[in-house]
Amino acid sequence: MSSAAPTCDVLPMMVAELVLPEDHPQAGETFAIVAHVVTHRDGVLLFDTGVGEGNAEIEELFHPRRVTLEDALAAHGVSIADVTAVANCHLHFDHSGQNARFRGVPIFAQRVEHEMIHTRDYTIPEWVDFPGATYELLDGQGEIAPGVRLIPTPGHSPGHQSLVVDTGDEMVVVAGQAVLSKAEWEGATDPALSGAVGSWDEGAYAASVSRLRALDADRVHFAHDPSVWCRR
Repeated sequence: MSSAAPTCDVLPMMVAELVLPEDHPQAGETFAIVAHVVTHRDGVLLFDTGVGEGNAEIEELFHPRRVTLEDALAAHGVSIADVTAVANCHLHFDHSGQNARFRGVPIFAQRVEHEMIHTRDYTIPEWVDFPGATYELLDGQGEIAPGVRLIPTPGHSPGHQSLVVDTGDEMVVVAGQAVLSKAEWEGATDPALSGAVGSWDEGAYAASVSRLRALDADRVHFAHDPSVWCRR
């Protein structure tokens, strides 16, 4: 890696907590929703947007406790207007629920994931497919800016993707939900800590985890665990 001053930075921000419903093995426990801001030479990327508002079923099942995007971004000195691109690790409701805040802003997703929007019980379609949506659909890896790239990591969902950032002095991976938690990254297989069991495709999930490990990252962030894995 270069010893030059960092040209990018990856900043996690808690945007919501869900209460897991009665039919879930960890019913009653809270489930963190963590988005990430990436500042880079050409602008600001927001990776995931959290949970939307106004859907009665989501409110009844999950009782979301939200942090407004304005407040979450402001903690890092960023405003909604500063965001020049959005990407979603996948399009489930808790990752793409506030995409509509970014009408006209390019939103990067895998094409196969975007095709799932109107599949029954997959997401909240109106939170994702809205007037003014500008999706940039990828069929594999895509570069958003120098040192900032998306890579396909299917498994949790058909078109899941993760973010890889070269900050200038370290390699950072934002795994999204390709890995559920720091404990899973460190080897845990308990279903409360690992997302492998119950994923869309367990074989693809395992292959994507292997792909992320092969990157030999210095730092790994997760979409449902505010803990950060650091090599040092």
